[in-house]
Amino acid sequence: MTLTRRSFIGTGLATGALLQAPMVGAQGRPRVVVIGGGAGGATMARYLAKDSEGGLDITLVEANPIYTTCFFSNLYLGGFRDFESLQHGYSRLSDMGITVITDTATAVDRAARSVTLAGGQSLIYDRLVLAPGIDFREGSVPGWSLSDQDIMPHAYKAGPQTLLLKAQIEAMPQGGVFAMIAPPNPYRCPPGPYERISMVAHLLKQSNPTAKILLIDPKEKFSKQALFEEGWQTHYPGMIERIGPDFGGASAEVRPATMEVVVDGEAMKVDCCNVIPGQVAGRIAALAGVTDDSGWAPVMPETMASRVDDTVWVLGDASAQGDMPKSGFSANAQAKVAANALRGQLLGSRIFPARYSNTCWSLIAPDDGVKVGASYEPTPEKIASVESFVSQTGEDAALRKATYEESLGWYAGITADIFG
Repeated sequence: MTLTRRSFIGTGLATGALLQAPMVGAQGRPRVVVIGGGAGGATMARYLAKDSEGGLDITLVEANPIYTTCFFSNLYLGGFRDFESLQHGYSRLSDMGITVITDTATAVDRAARSVTLAGGQSLIYDRLVLAPGIDFREGSVPGWSLSDQDIMPHAYKAGPQTLLLKAQIEAMPQGGVFAMIAPPNPYRCPPGPYERISMVAHLLKQSNPTAKILLIDPKEKFSKQALFEEGWQTHYPGMIERIGPDFGGASAEVRPATMEVVVDGEAMKVDCCNVIPGQVAGRIAALAGVTDDSGWAPVMPETMASRVDDTVWVLGDASAQGDMPKSGFSANAQAKVAANALRGQLLGSRIFPARYSNTCWSLIAPDDGVKVGASYEPTPEKIASVESFVSQTGEDAALRKATYEESLGWYAGITADIFG
């Protein structure tokens, strides 16, 4: 199916219905607090508000007054988008009657059903929605910690880190070396590191064509591998070298003070190093006590409610839900299913059977776009893939260009669907 801005909005709901008994809070309208204003949280807040006709008291807590999407941020690194095109505010959500608070949640008391904010405010909820995205697993890359992010940026939470990484790439000397430490599974946006390699290669091809790219990867294989490797050979021959686990990619370390990476005991000087660490659910999910030993939050596949506490719902990257990748598309799709289910639980409106979908587009070079995706259904154990698709190697230029243009329509559509 080809997605456009118009056709994207409204995806995630299916036919069929089930009526639930309403729940009314003792203090009037049921109170829903949403933590995190990205693809999961902002979509959830918006869909609850637009379909509940004022029946819910909705508060959205987000640390940043302007949200910068991590999806499509690689295209900024490659020079295909300006930074401002990635940034979105919350004024339209406020206009819908959603209370938007710019602050950070620091504690959750599930017994009291309250959330404490860094600014000292306490929020009482009937239902809590956690959509905090990711945090980084300390020690997952030997030699690197968050205190080193200004020397070796991760740029896997879009914003200042994205600007910093691009500035460092542009400052590389002629013939210099760019290195990436790719993350272990599972992590946000499976094709993301490899699209980033493509975009860095495109940028360097224009301004620093003798530069080299070193991709240090702990994984045996990665998303869209054949497509990326074909594209790298076609567009950037001789520029990109991948070191997998068989050659030390799983045990690499970094030395930020000397700008070195160490692979299989050999230290190599680099001029720019993008370290993407191992990942876990955003910290507030752990503080709320809804994560397990994996660092992610298990959820009920048909609703996205926590398996630990059915008054808490977890969306997007932070959730452990099954087969869906951690992506903006997934978070948005999950939020629409969850909003329908939560609204039905609180107000007695119709609940539609859950259906989920995802597509991840990647740009390899100008007008050379590829994609992978699937549709999903809940089972008792997990959200399970039922049908999938992926671009093929050897596709003609017109199809690749159309795939890239489709991704532009999707970005316009999903950001309108999230932020209004």
